[in-house]
Amino acid sequence: MKKGVLLVNLGSPDSPTPKDVKPYLDEFLMDERVIDVNPVLRNIIVRGIILNTRPKKSAKAYAKIWWEEGSPLIVLSERFMAKVNKDIDIPIALGMRYGSMSIKNALQELKDQDVDEVLLIPLYPHYAMSSYETVVVKAMEVQEEHFPEMHLTTLPAFYSNEDYIKVLSKSISEGLQGFDYDHILFSYHGIPERHIRKSDPTKFHCKLDAKCCTTNSVAHHTCYRHQCYDTTELVKKELGLEEGKVSTSFQSRLGSDPWLQPFTDKEFERLAKEGKKRLVVITPAFVSDCLETLEEIAMEGKEEFIEAGGEEFRHVPCLNDRDDWAKLMSNWINEWQANETLPV
Repeated sequence: MKKGVLLVNLGSPDSPTPKDVKPYLDEFLMDERVIDVNPVLRNIIVRGIILNTRPKKSAKAYAKIWWEEGSPLIVLSERFMAKVNKDIDIPIALGMRYGSMSIKNALQELKDQDVDEVLLIPLYPHYAMSSYETVVVKAMEVQEEHFPEMHLTTLPAFYSNEDYIKVLSKSISEGLQGFDYDHILFSYHGIPERHIRKSDPTKFHCKLDAKCCTTNSVAHHTCYRHQCYDTTELVKKELGLEEGKVSTSFQSRLGSDPWLQPFTDKEFERLAKEGKKRLVVITPAFVSDCLETLEEIAMEGKEEFIEAGGEEFRHVPCLNDRDDWAKLMSNWINEWQANETLPV
């Protein structure tokens, strides 16, 4: 069997215009693992309410961060793939869960190179049904329908991998240089609390209290909340960060249902009012800078912190196309190619 690699990231509209943002949002929000309600209700919420106003607002946000080459997430993902490709000797393709750079097109690209054994790499460090899981399910659906001769192997969520933590910590350390911070906030993408319970294979462990995420359980393999807090703790230990100067929060909530707390925007206000004047924000749920990091955090978040009384704000970039991150990914791929070993 000929092996190949499929990298999959979130995706992006083709341009920062309402015309292109609307179909992108439609595909994204109609995903049953993103808005996990009755299909009829989801259709009403998305197509009857959200898509009547959101595309125009989102297009303005995308326009703020759009690069001359295109969407930052797409450009950075392509740069990352190009660097990884230099250190591997099997075909590699890039697809997106949503948008025109589809998983189907990427698998077709691999098929055209006679690949029939594919390492699927969701570019998400943590497991969540609305990110990692939906990529895996979509890829399997496309493979079964259009490429039945292919076999997929999926890279596990790598949030606690020792080498990944070292690369992430090094990038953060470099981002902290020359900045006398008062506090470091690790901001992860938010999800509804019900997603945590739905992903719990035991159906009883995840209580979203102060204990379940630190009590050992098989549920942690699919618990986004536990994995986010674990990443924070592992980086804190790797860098020797002071306990009282580090905290975790969750951003980008949608709708009125309970979402993971504390909320990042509320933390900006709280920290400023508590006298934290110089804030650093890390966004480890993303490996590539995108709308949620460049606009929501680096722009809006900075404004919110300053307006609440803060003075200096620094957003540490995602791993993006760092050489050490690309090298680590190529090492994982080469290990899989050689002996089908995957990182743990």
